[in-house]
Amino acid sequence: MKNGNLHSAKEKKEDEFYTELSEIEKELFYYKQHFKDKVILCNCDDPRVSNFFKYFALNFNFFGLKKLISVCYKNQDFDLFSKNDSEKAVYVEYTGSEKDHIPTDDELEIKELKGDGDFRSSECIEILKQADIVITNPPFSLFREYVAQLMKYEKKFAIIGSQNAITYKEIFPLIAQNKMWLGYKAGDMAFKVPDYYAPRATRFWIDENGQKWRSLGNICWYTNLDITKRHEDLVLYATYTPEKYPKYDNYDAINVDKVMEIPKDYDGVMGVPITFLDKYNPDQFEIVAFRKGNDGKDLVYSFTENNFASDASKIIADSGEPTAASRQAAHHAVFQNSCQTETHDDVIRPILNGKNIYRRVCIRHQHR
Repeated sequence: MKNGNLHSAKEKKEDEFYTELSEIEKELFYYKQHFKDKVILCNCDDPRVSNFFKYFALNFNFFGLKKLISVCYKNQDFDLFSKNDSEKAVYVEYTGSEKDHIPTDDELEIKELKGDGDFRSSECIEILKQADIVITNPPFSLFREYVAQLMKYEKKFAIIGSQNAITYKEIFPLIAQNKMWLGYKAGDMAFKVPDYYAPRATRFWIDENGQKWRSLGNICWYTNLDITKRHEDLVLYATYTPEKYPKYDNYDAINVDKVMEIPKDYDGVMGVPITFLDKYNPDQFEIVAFRKGNDGKDLVYSFTENNFASDASKIIADSGEPTAASRQAAHHAVFQNSCQTETHDDVIRPILNGKNIYRRVCIRHQHR
């Protein structure tokens, strides 16, 4: 790599994290029932080196896939693992073979894209439209835009992201509205990174082959594919007492310090750690409120089902078009409005005995 190109690369966001095959296997093992006769798109993946592409090629017949598409973003300054020096982004449409295996370059019809393969480009959007399910590790710095695009085109997906994204004002409402949820794997994950990445004091190493690695401790999968996990009840053992579960000074809810300490017999609102979302079963619990920050820029979420349904019904009536599409649009409009950043007494950061405590998701039991 030329020095000028290296300097340019270093100034870019560190978004080059390459997922290990074992990590993909651990998660997607649980999704097999979703893949039959589907077109899978890995749109942040060089088909020549991507472990996402390798995983689905190795299991193409096992899953009964219809097609596998892989799209490679080509950075004009550097290319981490590319097997050629072309400045063209490429993509592959793979329809399998008689026996599952990792296809060689000679077996793949590698096609060049006109642009750089950015998922936001018009030609990549046309590829996206062909897909049934999108599975990849998108750039963390573009996670908001990436998810917004998946939602816009109503795609099913399973993608890797930082757990910090849970609290993004663009992401949390989708989780609260049951439009996306957390997958199985969460926690520490190791990734290959480019050679230009500077060494760090922790969670960074170079293996015997000279490959640089970074380990991140706050990684999880996000999906909107229905998985068994999200229908598993969290087993609760604790019982409510006023002494153990004091109420907040500024909100009519009790404080719960640990997910496993959620009382099984309390019908009101409970403030629980955000780690609860890894155990969230919408059949068991309802998300009521959440706030991140107090500077007028961060997320405020407050949702009351009755008001929501009433306001949406009014919009539908006013539109004069009581169709499925108008109902969906109306509910979306009201939901978006309910998630605007405002200051409400019922969603401020909870205060307990005069002290701010770490942010809480406010939930309550579903009545079943």
